Amino acid sequence: MPPVPAPSTCTDPQYTTSAQYGMWNLDPYYVYNDMWGISGYQVTQTIHACSYSNWYVVADMNNDSGDGHVKTYPNAQRDFDSPQITSLSSVPSTFAISGVPGGIYEYAYDIWINGLATSGSTEVMIWNYNHGQVPSGSVVASVTLDGRGYQVWKSGTYIAFVADQSYTAASMDLLPFFKWIIAQGWLTNSATLSQVCYGIELVSTDNRPETFSFSNFTVNAS
Repeated sequence: MPPVPAPSTCTDPQYTTSAQYGMWNLDPYYVYNDMWGISGYQVTQTIHACSYSNWYVVADMNNDSGDGHVKTYPNAQRDFDSPQITSLSSVPSTFAISGVPGGIYEYAYDIWINGLATSGSTEVMIWNYNHGQVPSGSVVASVTLDGRGYQVWKSGTYIAFVADQSYTAASMDLLPFFKWIIAQGWLTNSATLSQVCYGIELVSTDNRPETFSFSNFTVNAS
């Protein structure tokens, strides 16, 4: 089956890759194919990018094993020079998505605090659109942040805010999420911001190519 045409404003991609860890460097932004969990599974995935804020991905995979394993997280990301979170006045971000077919996945921010995937770092996710996926850990709180309600899941240093009502576009401040975590004692006042990613965690596309599109991604810290 040929890939479904992308419902995207990216009609003339400047970068295309199917490589497992293919990355387009647009420093301080990057577009990353990130097929980190494909070992032992049949997965194809290709990113087509016009810019860090305008791109789409065509992916094909399944959950025939029933294990619910996340296989890929294609995303756009921005690195930060570790500013102390408590010194920031805002972390404004925008995004818009399209493409919500069958399968198992969630559109989400993936944010790294105190380093990138190290023993001392904390991973914070904000799930804005969930389609059949379940976070790690268990629900530990309910909270309203930046005008939306979330269930908070936690497992060790992994924290996921799962939106009560899915949304497909936003202009939001990420700082209240970090301050709330600090208030729980899960981060110290010296915690630093390392990286903010936005993309889609994919478990299954029901054995057919599906297209997921992204536009208007920005993130800053001041």
